[in-house]
Amino acid sequence: MERKDVCIAPADIARQRDFTQQIRAMFAARQAHPAACVDTFGCQQNVADGERLMGMLKECGFSFTQDVKEADLVILNTCAVREHAEQRVFGNLGALTHTKKENPEQVICLCGCMAQEERVSSRVKESYRHVDLVFGPHALWKFPELLWQVYDTRKRVFSVADEAGTIAEGIPTVREAGVKAWVSIMYGCNNFCSYCIVPYVRGRERSRDKDAVLAEVRELVEAGYKDITLLGQNVNSYGSDLGGEYDFADLLSDIDQIPGDYLIRFMSSHPKDATHKLFDTMARCKHVAKQLHLPFQSGNDRVLKEMNRRYTRGQYLEEINYAKAKMPDLVLTSDVIIGFPGETEAEAMDTVSLVEEVGFDALFTFIYSPRPGTKAAELPDPVPRSEKQKWFDKLLEVQNAHSAAAHAAYVGKTLRVLVDGLSDDADHPLSARTEGNRLVRLKGDKALIGQFADVKITDSNTWALCGEAE
Repeated sequence: MERKDVCIAPADIARQRDFTQQIRAMFAARQAHPAACVDTFGCQQNVADGERLMGMLKECGFSFTQDVKEADLVILNTCAVREHAEQRVFGNLGALTHTKKENPEQVICLCGCMAQEERVSSRVKESYRHVDLVFGPHALWKFPELLWQVYDTRKRVFSVADEAGTIAEGIPTVREAGVKAWVSIMYGCNNFCSYCIVPYVRGRERSRDKDAVLAEVRELVEAGYKDITLLGQNVNSYGSDLGGEYDFADLLSDIDQIPGDYLIRFMSSHPKDATHKLFDTMARCKHVAKQLHLPFQSGNDRVLKEMNRRYTRGQYLEEINYAKAKMPDLVLTSDVIIGFPGETEAEAMDTVSLVEEVGFDALFTFIYSPRPGTKAAELPDPVPRSEKQKWFDKLLEVQNAHSAAAHAAYVGKTLRVLVDGLSDDADHPLSARTEGNRLVRLKGDKALIGQFADVKITDSNTWALCGEAE
């Protein structure tokens, strides 16, 4: 794609502000104070999209509520990766028929990855006629224009054209108050893993200009955010579309030069593009957290080939071993799929053996879920769910034992953590994260929230550490 075809012109972004002003003026004329409910499903990229939606809504004059009954506008910002999330969305859409009956002027919007799928938008058009606005990730930048069309025409609006994707700078953002922030450095995906719908709904890879990324991170650090996560479907391929030699490791190096007391994390990271240069950079940069989330998905080479992952078990292990050698305290996490179509028990146990060999601190584990429109959904899948569940349980048994042991090794140590909020533990009322992103529940003064603190670890379990502020 040519950059001129990818980047939305500043004049087009400015034009959206004309629509925000028209919406604001409409409500002012009615002497109304509109409220919006933005309900986001899925990954951190969706969370970042939700923050931009809220930024545009704020400019339109909306306040925010979590109660759909109080909302003049309800937005379901959706994920298409898992079947369970899709079912939840359709359930929530159905329930909104009741709020629409109580408030016929309420506008209901479906957006995000699910909305970009043709089968979903068609289903909504035919069976969920109370939904007023449907648009995919490609159209997010022109949300004010689409919303104005709904108000102005009193007709349903659908913007789900199949596009390669865009980059739009200058969209206002409402970030969650606190110490954590998300920064999208690129959009889209070129990998086409056979089980994944994301490339079909988020388009091709597009990298943001490095100066725009650096400016955003600098603003966040100056505003007091201390835990900043760089986002992309595959951050390791950042810069490959910019026509030069500047890559993700170079971006990390430049961000590290920004003065302040903060940590930089990143996700998602694809093994096929992870390099020794990246791990060397992580080890050298003082602001880059010594934490790596590197999804391996399967420990069997045949299954990896069927998944179109484009690396082998051996290549993955070489990367992990190099990263560990460069960063002895590295915290490792990963994603795993059990029960891919055609996978045998022996192949599933290859995944378990890789988990045993690496010793991950934590895993995000899934039993394969078919997504319509992907190549894997067309493959024969003769193994019953009950059998896959046995393999999955074995994986959890191995990983949970390692997580518990890894956490127990922290007991008695003093760690520097970022206190990020309140916990649900009455005995340890504060919540914090280590540099390696391990959850810590701790005793201490609420004044610590938003600050780095030294904490002595006193106890642990499979999922968290407990401690006391020193």
